[in-house]
Amino acid sequence: MSKKKILYVSQEISPYLSSNILSDTARHLPQAINESGNEVRLFMPRFGAVNERRNQLHEVIRLSGMNLIVNDIDQLLIIKVASVPQAKMQVYFIDNEEYFKRKFSTVDADGKPYSDNDERMLFFCRGVLETVKKLGWSPDVIHCHGWMASMLPLYLKENFKDDPIFKGAKVVYSMYDNAFEGELDANFANKLKFDGFSDELTSTVTSPSHTNLAKLALKYTDALINNGENIDPEVLKCAEDLGIPVYDAVEKEDYKEKYNEIYENLLVEQTV
Repeated sequence: MSKKKILYVSQEISPYLSSNILSDTARHLPQAINESGNEVRLFMPRFGAVNERRNQLHEVIRLSGMNLIVNDIDQLLIIKVASVPQAKMQVYFIDNEEYFKRKFSTVDADGKPYSDNDERMLFFCRGVLETVKKLGWSPDVIHCHGWMASMLPLYLKENFKDDPIFKGAKVVYSMYDNAFEGELDANFANKLKFDGFSDELTSTVTSPSHTNLAKLALKYTDALINNGENIDPEVLKCAEDLGIPVYDAVEKEDYKEKYNEIYENLLVEQTV
């Protein structure tokens, strides 16, 4: 089996945020794949809940300083990095004073979702792709974890489709039982249009629910991992209709074997 380059993009990674199935999977899966002889990169948002001093984050000046336009407003992209404890890996953090300085992650102290979570998501997904491009590192597979990474497949296969850095990259999307309630900002579809997406393409998310985000992501996804017990059956039906393979959750001790097999199958299909 040939050496692969795998990009992991996750809403959460432990120990930087509290332990749960999403953050723990996004922590231990990349290590298992890295230890099996592949090359990995990890990205997550630099939420205010991440303790920079304790986790020894530091800014990467050569990667920072780019402005990304979100909802027709310039936002400064800041990149920070930290070493994962007891693993030969680093995590790149997407940061911005406007979006990620607040103390919590996606909800406030009262459990209320932040009103700009949609913009934070778009900034995060675009920030990852722009940074990987700046690194000059070409991933074979991009594995997205959680709804905060759900728009990355869209940007990758539309806005970055002609970029040689991402040529042939396959997308795996892992869904968890972390769906937000209700909908994101009502103008979400219009914010996507600022990035050049058509009315037809954005029609899926005119009502930006968690289910509809997933449906749009699946249009640009090559494999879905069902890491939850309460994933909307409508999402699974969408994957079936699109002909996307769906895999059940994998136990930690099987990460190396099972996920290497999933990645390898996607790349083999590409060359056939």
